[in-house]
Amino acid sequence: MTKANLITIENGGVSSAKGFRAGGIHAGFRDDPNRLDMALIEADELCPAAGVFTQNVFCAAPVTVSREHLDGVGYGFARAMVINSGIANAATGSVGLENARKTAGIVASTVGCMPEDVLVASTGIIGQQLDIVPFETGVPALHDILGETTGNSAARAIMTTDTVSKEAAVSFETADAEYAGCTFTVGGMAKGSGMIMPNMATMISVLTTDAPIPAALLHRALSSAVNQSFNKVTVDGDTSTNDTCVLFASGKAAAASAPLAGEGSVLYAEFCQALNAVTQKLARKMASDGEGATKLVTVTVRGAANDAEADLAARTVANSPLVKTAIYGHDANWGRIAGALGRSGAKFAQENVDIDIMGMPVLRGGLPVPFSEEEALRRFEADEIVLEANLGAGDAETTVWTCDFSHEYVSINGDYRS
Repeated sequence: MTKANLITIENGGVSSAKGFRAGGIHAGFRDDPNRLDMALIEADELCPAAGVFTQNVFCAAPVTVSREHLDGVGYGFARAMVINSGIANAATGSVGLENARKTAGIVASTVGCMPEDVLVASTGIIGQQLDIVPFETGVPALHDILGETTGNSAARAIMTTDTVSKEAAVSFETADAEYAGCTFTVGGMAKGSGMIMPNMATMISVLTTDAPIPAALLHRALSSAVNQSFNKVTVDGDTSTNDTCVLFASGKAAAASAPLAGEGSVLYAEFCQALNAVTQKLARKMASDGEGATKLVTVTVRGAANDAEADLAARTVANSPLVKTAIYGHDANWGRIAGALGRSGAKFAQENVDIDIMGMPVLRGGLPVPFSEEEALRRFEADEIVLEANLGAGDAETTVWTCDFSHEYVSINGDYRS
């Protein structure tokens, strides 16, 4: 398989790909006039789009409307997407649905497209009705100032309890002779630092590419990328009502006469690699910015009987409050990891299990290995803590990203509505 030579775009994001503009503004959803609270992403013209949404039955109104606008199958065509922060428009009934549809209509009249060509998303407090007035004034104002270099303001506008905005972009020169000399880009932004748990694991993410990918293949690539990235992130075991991930493809980096990429094409394979790279970068940023987090935690489980059991074991370790608090306390307590593996439901024999903490063997063949507590404390100073386990039951493996639990996590969520 062709391996794409991916180049990271410094300070790149959702507007890095050709054919897109993005920006953020304070529209009035939040009281603080200095805090951006609405983002708008526009394509130069109607283009293929795909979406993956929360599987929470208690889904928000904008999720329902965006699903409808992607023909109920998760892909179709779209021209723009608007996102507000501060109010989730979830548990709002028929009024919430009507407001989500009105929002799409406001954007459509401003951009110059049909309402069904607009996707919508919201994030924030559940159970409050969405005020339409900020959209009526904010959307035209933001549309007028959109520029190709304002993607960072869009990423900041969708933040809730996030402490930093999350963006990533890569480019690659294709080896596909059908598009000789073309360089394509995949970029995106995401928000999410709590209620992060499959399925999906991001609250809001918007991705763009200037590669000519048809809608159905976009959806296939996005679903696969989400399963390898956002669905491998967990902060607290909760799933949001509003999780939304959308991918647009302008095709603007290819010649106007160039065909859409086929499923077996070199370009499609390269694009999938680039998309995976961007979504995994964003997923890691989300995990490291978990509410109150002080450490990014990477959990890798190898030697599982199958992929499902590898994932089950890794998620159980990553979600364990005892494991997460031990990491916060710089305690190399391998017993908590072993306990989580043992209750995960994955099938293995304890006498076959190996565990490493930050590259340091602590369990071999189900028995403890002496290690230096001083060395463990030194390794706990790293920004990323790596936990590895081999179950000795097969060849399957997976990696899940999470964070530690600190006192601040309780404070953030205890004060969220106050």
